[in-house]
Amino acid sequence: MSNFTELDAYLFGQGTHYEIFRKLGVHKGELKGKKGYYFDVWAPHASKVYVIGDFNGWDEEANPMERVAPEEIGVYEAFIPEANEGELYKFLIYTANGQKLYKADPYAKYAELRPGTASRIYDIDGFKWTDNTWMKNMESPVPYYERPMAIYEVHPGSWKRHPNRADEGFYSYKEFADSLAEYVKDMGYTHVELMGISEYPFDGSWGYQVTGYYAPTSRYGTPKDFMYLVNTLHKKGIGVILDWVPAHFPRDAYGLADFDGQALYEYADPKKGEHPDWGTKIFDYGKSEVKNFLIGSAINWVENYHIDGLRVDAVASMLYLDYGKQDGQWVANMYGSNENLEAIEFFKHINTLMTGRYPGVIMIAEESTAWPKVTGSVEEDGLNFSYKWNMGWMHDFLDYMKLDPYFRKDNHNKMTFAMSYNEYEKYILVLSHDEVVHLKCSMLNKMPGYEIDKFKNLKAGYAFMIGHPGKKLLFMGQEFAQVQEWSEERELDWYLLDNPNHKGVQNWVKDLLHIYNKYPSCYEQDISWAGFEWINANDNFRSIFSFVRKAANGKKNLLFVCNFTPMAYDDYRVGVPENKKLKLLLNSEDVRYGGTEEKRPTTYTPEKKECDDQPYSVAYPLAPYGVAVFTF
Repeated sequence: MSNFTELDAYLFGQGTHYEIFRKLGVHKGELKGKKGYYFDVWAPHASKVYVIGDFNGWDEEANPMERVAPEEIGVYEAFIPEANEGELYKFLIYTANGQKLYKADPYAKYAELRPGTASRIYDIDGFKWTDNTWMKNMESPVPYYERPMAIYEVHPGSWKRHPNRADEGFYSYKEFADSLAEYVKDMGYTHVELMGISEYPFDGSWGYQVTGYYAPTSRYGTPKDFMYLVNTLHKKGIGVILDWVPAHFPRDAYGLADFDGQALYEYADPKKGEHPDWGTKIFDYGKSEVKNFLIGSAINWVENYHIDGLRVDAVASMLYLDYGKQDGQWVANMYGSNENLEAIEFFKHINTLMTGRYPGVIMIAEESTAWPKVTGSVEEDGLNFSYKWNMGWMHDFLDYMKLDPYFRKDNHNKMTFAMSYNEYEKYILVLSHDEVVHLKCSMLNKMPGYEIDKFKNLKAGYAFMIGHPGKKLLFMGQEFAQVQEWSEERELDWYLLDNPNHKGVQNWVKDLLHIYNKYPSCYEQDISWAGFEWINANDNFRSIFSFVRKAANGKKNLLFVCNFTPMAYDDYRVGVPENKKLKLLLNSEDVRYGGTEEKRPTTYTPEKKECDDQPYSVAYPLAPYGVAVFTF
């Protein structure tokens, strides 16, 4: 009896076999009273397929596979009682013209450590999850966009490393889990976003050229070790988001490219199926089995590994047929335009499925263009993502922050423009790894001025970001003002925390994040003007911004005042909308943050003096690059 049934074939052919990973790949089974493993692979253009591996001494003819009914679906199967868990294997595929291809299993749960390229037999069942409380809270009736979300983007291989080891010194998933969970909880992050988890061959790709869409990379341990990481974070109340790359895949000979001798996972036409700039292949989103492969991968991460969300990489490259291409390098759609209609339908399908099937799971688009309704509903012809990275805000913010303060007055709108379109999407404000590599400088070294000015600029920028509507993402190291650009080849410069300026920035970010989590005014009305009010958006001459974040119940609102020049104002007056006492929550000049002030009054009483078109106002001594956060 075949493991892959006619019903499986029908659903796979329709693109709706959502748990296809339970059939394709390698699975325990029993045949004619013998226990062993079923091997199943989709290779419709192959003339013959064999399984080779440790269990047969890599004998190329020992284990031929049979084409299962219906034959047109193109699935080959073999049952091998001699196979054992942990053994390596590949599929030997004979193409239609007799060429031999040695391919890793696209549905493998585990892979050989690079530079090896074989797949490894592995049973992912049996892990004892203890994150029940977290999983129940995922189904909260409170909409996800009304909850706090502060994301710590982290690359496991370079967060910390063991010194003086013969290998790379990577932390294992388990070591990483225990260290990371404590750190992010203490700092006030709500989620971690993990780079480079799906198996990939080249460290320098950071995990964005994937060969194993169902396998946690073996660099840091086994799949169950990865489960331990997720479980540990969940028990600390930390959500886990994975970077997921359905946009393209590498040409590596053992991978998906020309899998059975012809274009199978990619578009056959190279004008549609190849990224000339990246040297990668583009998935064929019009092919049901390919869509099923990708949807199954997403579901695998949620069901088998309890992942809380997927950040979808390079969405723009999927939406536009001419992305990164010159005239003559791309093919227009049936209407003569540049939208990839098949990718659009794929997004609508997977986002509706994932967020509908798994309450609380989020889908995040890294989308860098003005494509409309990325987070809009399918009923309104939207793509139905949960969130969109606000790349426009990021570019404007960094352009402003890099300026000499003298020139900021002429670029004031770069800091206010994002509010003009804030209601159109559900946004995450991002300062990701991409902004601190390839000679772009670290966040600290983007800042102008002398060394002490750089720290003050950075603190002011972070305060503006945390106060601004939108969820938050900071890349690792930015929270303590890493000096070097990030490299996957070394750990972060944790020794910098012995310097009071770096420790001050870390304390600043920590206290900002704890305020963010504590005060619903910071997050519950992110997508509405009801949650935000400019007090003064037009003080360009002094480059000072003041605004209020409002709670739905009108209580514990927050007033942010951010000074982006080295000018001091002994009695800076700011308007307030109500005659309520203001409590000072944060003062950037406090010694805890690397400043010089031991103490400052914590309560300020408004005067009935009109200012900033508000009926009341308070006077406050605003330091150079000073930030004050009040609650009222």
